[in-house]
Amino acid sequence: MVFLHRMARQYQTAVIVVTHDEKIIPTFERVYHIRDGRTHEEAGEGRGLESMA
Repeated sequence: MVFLHRMARQYQTAVIVVTHDEKIIPTFERVYHIRDGRTHEEAGEGRGLESMA
């Protein structure tokens, strides 16, 4: 995850991670869920990886 976060900042782009592992959700600033074929944005923890160190 650190590598992906670093690359996103370096290239000023978004990284999309698709997972069923809810343990990694707090790492992300934004969280989207797909329900019935539609995306729903929910507030992420907003912590990012810097605060996890």
